[in-house]
Amino acid sequence: MSDITANQALAQKEPAQPSLHRVMGPWLLLLFIVGDILGTGIYALTGQVAKQVGGAVWLPFLVAFVVAVITAFSYLELVTKYPKAAGAALYTHKAFGIHFVTFIVAFAVMCSGITSASTASRAFAANLSNAFDLGLAGTFGITAVGLLFMAAVAAINFRGVGESVKANVVLTLVELTGLLIIIFIGLWAIGAGQGDVSRVLEFPSGEAGLVWPVIAATTLAFFAMVGFEDSVNMAEECKDPTRHFPKVLLAGLFITGAIYVLVSISAVTLVPPAELGEGETPLLKVVQAGAPGFPIWIFGFITMFAVANSALINMLMASRLVYGMSREHVLPPLLGKVHASRRTPYVAIGFTTLLAFALITFVGEVPALGGTTALLLLCVFTVVNIAVLVLRKDEVDHKHFRTPTLLPVLGALFCAFLAGPWTGRDPVQYRVAGVLLAIGLVLWIITALVNRAAGVRPEEPTMANIGGSGPEN
Repeated sequence: MSDITANQALAQKEPAQPSLHRVMGPWLLLLFIVGDILGTGIYALTGQVAKQVGGAVWLPFLVAFVVAVITAFSYLELVTKYPKAAGAALYTHKAFGIHFVTFIVAFAVMCSGITSASTASRAFAANLSNAFDLGLAGTFGITAVGLLFMAAVAAINFRGVGESVKANVVLTLVELTGLLIIIFIGLWAIGAGQGDVSRVLEFPSGEAGLVWPVIAATTLAFFAMVGFEDSVNMAEECKDPTRHFPKVLLAGLFITGAIYVLVSISAVTLVPPAELGEGETPLLKVVQAGAPGFPIWIFGFITMFAVANSALINMLMASRLVYGMSREHVLPPLLGKVHASRRTPYVAIGFTTLLAFALITFVGEVPALGGTTALLLLCVFTVVNIAVLVLRKDEVDHKHFRTPTLLPVLGALFCAFLAGPWTGRDPVQYRVAGVLLAIGLVLWIITALVNRAAGVRPEEPTMANIGGSGPEN
């Protein structure tokens, strides 16, 4: 037990701790939520969505927004009901009390962070090549740069990263600036008679009709809306979470949803959907088409900054989540080792980085990686929506937000539906998710056998240990 105590003491001294956010008011919380949702998804996947639905590229983002809002209501009830116990794993454990189910949910969240960061690495490499005209040849060049980028992220992660509200505000403003540039370029071009606004009403035709292409595209677009679930981990740092969280979280979702729809309209107005769907830098094409005189390297730098931040935060989350699960005796003890001088979980960092290397090398494509992220989180959100209903019997001694019963029911159904194979989701996403979860299952079985031999029982998860946060996309 002395090793566990030592690890807990080390975790309490880590630089990225709640003390950085003790007096968070509604405005800072709003910036945190907006910054958490904005990220790789809209920068990298707009073209892939356009490839599936043509000019109606805004529609899948709108549908994804509606599903995210419904699920956000479930998170609002849980975070105001348990303001000091955040995270999907925590809610799962409180609702079902089954350690294996808690582990699978926590491991799925961890895997979604790695797939999201891998998506960001591909987007970073593609934007670096195109913005600075490096001419990286084919898949090999992009993959090589992606691997180097991920190695740099691992080095920063190993050195130790302390996330603060001020840093988040700066990063949010950079990400937001890039998307506002796209919106303003689109509005300016439309006002000047450039582009073709009628494209936004060009819906997909053919035997599949409208519904199924939009559903298939929504499974990708949903990747751009995830991140709102991270905000529940700020509950302890908010002045009044019960009063502030519902209004602020919903406001953040509506702001980002509006930005995504406007970006989508600007993009398809200036660039034909077929052209927008080629390559991995759709928004760079929009800038080049709508504002040829705009220095493309500036927008490329903004995009790279945005996706680099997403990758760093996701890999930081994933490594700390692996470390926490090891400390709770649901992953091998080796993964819980802390470096003596840097005081960072170096084995967990190495483990998550190797998984990211494998994804970048053997999966590679942005749609497959981004779609796998959305798939994993849709499964997690399904469980969270069900947990809300199960936990209705658990009374607490303070007032909290209560979502209408219909919403978590719809949320569970919608999320489960969007995670299913009938949506037209690329089968590779199921294979990638299955391999990742299978690795977790093997590690869990090994750990369970070791624990049984040593007479150790897994502990109930806490926010500091397993709760963790999901992926910023």
